[in-house]
Amino acid sequence: MAHFPVNHPLRPTYRALGGLTGLYLIAFGILGVIETSGDEFFAQNDAEALWQGTNLGHSVISAAVGLIILVGVAVGRNADAAIHKWSGYALAALSLAELAVLRTDANYLNATMPTVIVTMVLGLVLLLAGMYGKVGTEEQAQASREARLFLE
Repeated sequence: MAHFPVNHPLRPTYRALGGLTGLYLIAFGILGVIETSGDEFFAQNDAEALWQGTNLGHSVISAAVGLIILVGVAVGRNADAAIHKWSGYALAALSLAELAVLRTDANYLNATMPTVIVTMVLGLVLLLAGMYGKVGTEEQAQASREARLFLE
C-alpha cells in the first residue's frame, strides 16, 4: 500500500517493539503455565499471571504466539513485518472476543478486564510494527515516497 512507507527511519525501533511484545507474551505464557500447572486446560478459576487472568490453555497459546513473533524478528526482512501485522490483527480480534465473553461461561481463556486491555495494546503495538517495518530496495522506497507526495 502506498501509504505504508518502505525503509522507514524508525524501522529498528518498530522491530525492537515487536520483539519486546514477543518476549512479553512468552514471559506471560511461562508464568501462566507455572501458575496453572495441574489445572484443566481451559479451567475457569482465579489464576493470574502478571496481574491478568489466565489458564493453562491461554498461557500455552500466548507462549506459542510470542515464539512465532520472536522467530519472525530473528528472520527479519519482511517476514517480521508480515508476522507482526497478522499477529496484531489476531490479538486485536482476540481481545474483542475476550471482551464479548468476559462474564459468561464461554470465557474459555479465563480472561479478565486487564487481560483484554493488555491484549488489545499488544495487538496495536504489533500492528504498528508490522505496518511501518517493511524494507525494500531504494527504488521501492523512492516509489513509496512519491506515492505519498502524490496522495497529499
